[in-house]
Amino acid sequence: MPRPPPKTAAHAPLHVPLPERLRPRTLAEVVGQQHLLGEGMPLRIAFESGQPHSCILWGPPGTGKTTIARLMADAFDAQFIPISAVLGGVKDIRDAVELAEKARDSLTPQATIVFVDEVHRFNKSQQDAFLPHVESGLFTFIGATTENPSFEVNSALLSRAAVYVLQPLDEDDLKQILARAQSEQARTAIEKEAQERLIAYADGDARRLLNTLETLFVAARAEHVDTITDAWLLKVLGERLRRYDKGGEQFYDTISALHKSVRGSDPDAALYWFVRMLDGGADPRYLARRMIRMASEDIGLADPRALRLALDAADVYERLGSPEGELALAECVVYLAVAPKSNAVYKAFNAAKAFVKNDTTRPVPLHLRNAPTKLMKQLDYGKGYRYAHDEAGGFAAGERYLPDGMPEQHFYQPVPRGLEIRIGDKLAELRRRNRDAADGAPDA
Repeated sequence: MPRPPPKTAAHAPLHVPLPERLRPRTLAEVVGQQHLLGEGMPLRIAFESGQPHSCILWGPPGTGKTTIARLMADAFDAQFIPISAVLGGVKDIRDAVELAEKARDSLTPQATIVFVDEVHRFNKSQQDAFLPHVESGLFTFIGATTENPSFEVNSALLSRAAVYVLQPLDEDDLKQILARAQSEQARTAIEKEAQERLIAYADGDARRLLNTLETLFVAARAEHVDTITDAWLLKVLGERLRRYDKGGEQFYDTISALHKSVRGSDPDAALYWFVRMLDGGADPRYLARRMIRMASEDIGLADPRALRLALDAADVYERLGSPEGELALAECVVYLAVAPKSNAVYKAFNAAKAFVKNDTTRPVPLHLRNAPTKLMKQLDYGKGYRYAHDEAGGFAAGERYLPDGMPEQHFYQPVPRGLEIRIGDKLAELRRRNRDAADGAPDA
């Protein structure tokens, strides 16, 4: 019997990357995004309704945007037409329209979902090309973007699509995905420390986790390694992991140093640690979120402008991206460092939470209740309430706003720094007027 001809490159099976092999085939297999896909949640309701609708899926890389779009097409038995806004153009849109028309007009009509990945890469005219077909119902439009759609998607298209915000996958989500990858064809064992480093490096991105994992599996087979240890993992991935120790001890030590430098009012040290984190590969969006936290926790009402500046810096970064947007974050770091410091609101919030947690559920006093109906008025809802705007200085001296029988609380204690100096003086004066009213003295 003649020997079969050797396989040529044309006959060799194509390699399917691990992320594609593990892509969920059913909604039940999707890991994460339960705020959208859980029972009674918006996207789950959309799946169960049987009526597809145009939408924008906004979230970081590797959080399931493409998977959700594909599953939506499966759920509605719709033709799925993917377009990459990075590589595609108007011709791809025309082709999609033609395919959608054929599917609609065939003997067995079929709905069409047009999925545009990285939709923010399309310019205004390209995005506008979808409008008449979305309006006519020729196809359902699903866009995926890592950028804020408020800035990157035309308002006309945005008004015709629901926006769903996807969150980075958390540690438990990534552990599930890692376990699923290892169970596929009895993959190489991975020590706990190496697993933790992989999950930290993935930073909420399932695709990054699986691509890195596949690199390790290939290297392990080539070197006949039975178990992936943390040391071997670092050797294989080298500088990429040593430098970007996201989620590891070095990462958290560095963000701690940045936070404490800001709290300690040292702008030079704060800038140094900020740049160290950028240089190490930290996501600038993560740093922006931490700055918003610093403004709330460590500056508070000593300088309320700090929180606004932190939010503005985050918005500027979303508009400009790297590296231009990083300058706005640097400006914010310096401002936070030199701003007056107060953790009074932070402490007051925690004190109020602790009090409520340990207290009974006290009823709202009758004079503070709203009375929109005749019955409620007959039950004395709102009776005796004093409208502060009608009182001297816009303050109803002696009025109580806490539940009946509850002792006075002073959760918030302003510090003698920044704007809180004036806030403290104002509170002291209002409390004096309350005491005078209680003693029967005329309100000044």
